[in-house]
Amino acid sequence: MPAPLLAPDFDAATAFPEVAALRAALAAHDLPAVRAVFDAADPDTRTMLVWEAGEQRGIEDHLRRAVDADPADTLAATLLAVNHISIGWEIRTDARAQHVSAEQFAALHDHLRRAERLLIDVTAREPDNAPAWNLRMTTARGLQFGQPETRRRYDRLARHHPHDLAAQRNLLQQLCPKWSGSWPAMHAFAKECTDAAPPGAPNAVLVLDGHLERWLDAGDQGQRYLAEATVRQEIREAAQRSVLHPDFRERVGWVGVRNTFAMMFWLIDDYAAAATQFTALGNLATESPWHYLGDAATQFQRCRAEAFAKGRQQ
Repeated sequence: MPAPLLAPDFDAATAFPEVAALRAALAAHDLPAVRAVFDAADPDTRTMLVWEAGEQRGIEDHLRRAVDADPADTLAATLLAVNHISIGWEIRTDARAQHVSAEQFAALHDHLRRAERLLIDVTAREPDNAPAWNLRMTTARGLQFGQPETRRRYDRLARHHPHDLAAQRNLLQQLCPKWSGSWPAMHAFAKECTDAAPPGAPNAVLVLDGHLERWLDAGDQGQRYLAEATVRQEIREAAQRSVLHPDFRERVGWVGVRNTFAMMFWLIDDYAAAATQFTALGNLATESPWHYLGDAATQFQRCRAEAFAKGRQQ
């Protein structure tokens, strides 16, 4: 009898010990320790750590004092900026625009403008600062600066980091119709990034991100969209280029990438392929994209069990 499956673990620190180190340093208000964590990280990891810092509360005053004491401290400024962004989006919520009040939008924009002022200085001092440019793409979208400006910011980042997946996922959102983009532009960008990335790179997940956006937008017709032969073929080709490629490595972001492939394979009834991703993940999970189906933990467990059960029959 097979061993029972473990409950999903959504804590990023399980897969990435740098996250635990950062949390401890921030909780202790130990900026030298925070700086040591960032100094040891590559650009992709720094971007992940910056967003993680944005989830921590009770550190704003400490960061503000650090920036006031040394305006050239780009790390403190970036962490204070992401805190503003995170708080602003919490106030706005993830609701559709028509369900967000004028007061919520005003609070969001206020926080984003504060972040933008900090980040302008950071990117002027450090033009290759990937986390700061990622954040500036988010502020551009939230402040409705338009696609050309968001693309300009992405291009500035891409000069130094041409395969930055976090930035590419950020821009893909801007290219969706919900942000005044279009499906052709969104899919074209996903393909462009996938084709440019080395084999085994995680960037092909952008193809799935685009199809998930179409699936969500289609509502009750979402499954009909995913049943299209071209869509299913593109999903499988993306997997062959990334998570199924022998050069795929467990770099920063790999957990979210495999979770996305697992859910997409489950959605197209390719249970054997979904089971392969669940096996690689163990119980490591990410809230996205499972939350699109309902409670993330419940859906992860349900789809995993079904993938293992039905995958053996395929």
